[in-house]
Amino acid sequence: MLTRRQLILGGAGFTAGAGLMTLGGRRLFPAPAAAAEAGSARNVAVHLVAAERQTALPCFAGHSLPLWTYSEAAWPPTIRIDRGDRLDVVLDNRLPRDGEHTSIHWHGVRVPNDQDGVPYLVQPPVAPGESFRYSFAPPDTGTFFFHSHCNSSEQLGRGLVGILIVDGDAVEPYAADQTLVLHDWLMDTDAGTFRGFKTKRGADRAGTYGNIRSANGVSDAEIRLPASSDCRVRLINVDPTRIMEVAVVGADAAIIAVDGNPLPPVPLDGWLLGPAMRLDLALRAPKEGGEAALVDRRQDEPVRLARFVGVGSSAPAKSFDPRPLRAGRIPEPDLAAAERLSFTFGRADSGGAPIAVSDVASGLPIGPICTASDHFWTINGRSWPDSGHAVIPPPLATLQRGRSYVFELQNTTDFLHPVHIHGHTFKVLRADRRSQPIHYADTVLVTPEETVEIAFVADNPGRWMMHCHVIEHQETGMMGYLQVG
Repeated sequence: MLTRRQLILGGAGFTAGAGLMTLGGRRLFPAPAAAAEAGSARNVAVHLVAAERQTALPCFAGHSLPLWTYSEAAWPPTIRIDRGDRLDVVLDNRLPRDGEHTSIHWHGVRVPNDQDGVPYLVQPPVAPGESFRYSFAPPDTGTFFFHSHCNSSEQLGRGLVGILIVDGDAVEPYAADQTLVLHDWLMDTDAGTFRGFKTKRGADRAGTYGNIRSANGVSDAEIRLPASSDCRVRLINVDPTRIMEVAVVGADAAIIAVDGNPLPPVPLDGWLLGPAMRLDLALRAPKEGGEAALVDRRQDEPVRLARFVGVGSSAPAKSFDPRPLRAGRIPEPDLAAAERLSFTFGRADSGGAPIAVSDVASGLPIGPICTASDHFWTINGRSWPDSGHAVIPPPLATLQRGRSYVFELQNTTDFLHPVHIHGHTFKVLRADRRSQPIHYADTVLVTPEETVEIAFVADNPGRWMMHCHVIEHQETGMMGYLQVG
């Protein structure tokens, strides 16, 4: 059951208008500056090797677990480029299990369709021993990440993710720029091994939650920031399941971007952050020796995820005045001319044949379907996969290229669903159970019995996934695709 505080989130009472964020007509923080032109383009070559690597993250309390990662470097790897750069990535699949296909989805990046990384829909799955090349120039600045789109509950659960930051949105540099990657781990703490990455009960309900909370692989991570300075903190929820309500205790903080997309700074007073969602904060660091905390308030008792510690001489005292980022370049939908479509995220009439939890954990051959699943969830009454990912159903909708659309996303279930649309960034207009600022996003949380309206220009041709990013919901039917052409 959601509390009233959990339902009224994200700057309740704030409205976006005339480029400002206001409360009762009073300006709070500056509006974003104009978007910057791209600098000199570079070709940035990256080699990623998906493989099993025994890793002793600090949160594992001395245990070494068989993570699946893209790099020998610290988990997770980070790619950082400037807007206008071309990213040239070679993925080698060296995962240890026969039939363990993989791919890379560049989450939130408006890539060409053949670079989107969805097996069978836009590319063949990359089998063990095979390679695949991705090459594209991200059109937008911001905080993104990349992950497998095959057997995702296990591959994400084992850590097969990476971070992509596209620079160029800062008008003035912050005193520090920190990234916090939030991930829970399904770990048997006595045996020092992974537990099953999905359960039938979890898939049928809110998902299978991990028992080890971490930020950057550390439990209760310590983040050292220049004392009394304004810093940028990028929160990235890479967990397959966890929905949290993030807040900062003991310091001023404001939201400056959602899913990498700038918005006029909004004071942070709790924000529901589902799987795959990102939040950029401007944060006033504590005084020298002082501490503040990043917490998840969606528990009966708030869980501290990280501590912000002020180091060095304190800067001169001044009022908190978060610097806005440069405006994004997302096409503005024409709401007056937009076509309206409705999508219902609901329950399947009955579940399919169950799979044993032990099979998922111990090595069930994945084969040509990328995963094996029950069928608990639907979009507009349809489940996919049904006979497997390789069997492509008709699209949920066919969209005219260049036309504006308003989608009504209706959640008729008792559980929360973070809805992600590939290849496009949409404008979140309103929700009928919560008040939040109008903002751009690629993943939006739809709470139980709620309808959320989004709008976008269907300007990217191809077949684009739309699905719930609670991965067990996705893998048990709550996904489909849009045809843009």
